[in-house]
Amino acid sequence: MTKTLLTTACTAILLAACNGLGTAATNTQAAVADSATPATRANTGKPFAATNVAKFNEPWAMTFLPDGRLLVTEQKGALKLLDVASGKVGNVAGVPSVDYGGQGGLGDVVLHPQFASNGMVYISFAEAGDGDTRGGAVARGKLTLDGNGGGALSDVNVIWRQVPKVVGRGHYSHRIAFGSDGMLWITSGEREKFTPAQDMKANLGKLIRLNDDGTAPADNPFAKEGGVATQVWTLGHRNLLGIAFDAQGTLWTHEMGPRGGDELNRIERGTNYGYPIVSNGDHYDGRDIPDHDTQPQYNAPEASWNPVISPAGFIIYSGSQFPEWQGDGFIGSLSSKALIRIEFDGATAREAQRYDMGERIREVEQGPDGAIWLLEDEDKGSGGRLLKLTPSS
Repeated sequence: MTKTLLTTACTAILLAACNGLGTAATNTQAAVADSATPATRANTGKPFAATNVAKFNEPWAMTFLPDGRLLVTEQKGALKLLDVASGKVGNVAGVPSVDYGGQGGLGDVVLHPQFASNGMVYISFAEAGDGDTRGGAVARGKLTLDGNGGGALSDVNVIWRQVPKVVGRGHYSHRIAFGSDGMLWITSGEREKFTPAQDMKANLGKLIRLNDDGTAPADNPFAKEGGVATQVWTLGHRNLLGIAFDAQGTLWTHEMGPRGGDELNRIERGTNYGYPIVSNGDHYDGRDIPDHDTQPQYNAPEASWNPVISPAGFIIYSGSQFPEWQGDGFIGSLSSKALIRIEFDGATAREAQRYDMGERIREVEQGPDGAIWLLEDEDKGSGGRLLKLTPSS
């Protein structure tokens, strides 16, 4: 795979927390002051208008229901239901208890492909273990809406867990997506433990592919190895916080690198992406990590960033409101407080444009009408705004 270095190293280094808690060194995403070429700087002109629709407490993810209402997760453990038309926000009960703290809490939310007939909703969250351990988990339950603008999940069952549970509250990843074939995909971070990303006795630092009930498909690439290896599609990942399919069915993910080296990867069956053996970044303590091009046996990113962007949330656009962007990717950026547009060309990708949003962007979603929706990260207890982007002219 080809590797495109989107930006060059700069002289001034700033540290920006990838979970919004800038004082926690172990949960920190390095950000480098942007003194690079003009192509890497945030564009000031925006071809869209941003409308503030609502505000949430530590929002993390969102997904639209078929009727146009919006489910939003809040990291402390609340699942909210927003009526976009009226602005009314209701509560959805039945969410499992979450282990809140650091990067942990309630995470992603997606609908089953047959939601219209089965009502199934999938959520990810940080789950407490024995002692001081915890790990990411995915549960599913049936959503029933009430007449008061809220609802409840019933028959909630955990169908997947990170193995093993470990100490610390970072790098859960736990983003969820369904493929067109109905397969369930889960990103599993290496929990800031480095070596589990290469250990097939652990499902940390891996991309997971499952049946919709959480069982491992017999055609997964490591099925013959048994144990949690049966779940694994790819390995050698760090902290994957974006996952999306393009129109051709190719799966793309992005992940936060160490100090420098955020990545956008085209996913290829059974391959090893090299972390922590190789990376285009370095350890936070200054130790060098060999670059991908020094060990070509590992799958290199299609694009990488140094200065970092701290990517979070990801869509590949298919709507009608921005026809010129159909097939382009959009990544939320935490440390650079931007929305980043990606252009794809077959198996390659590059940053095409960067829009300065003035706030950390946690999540990106496409609305039913083709608008682009953003969730801002929590800002010093003031909540994170939900923004709707529509063409400015």
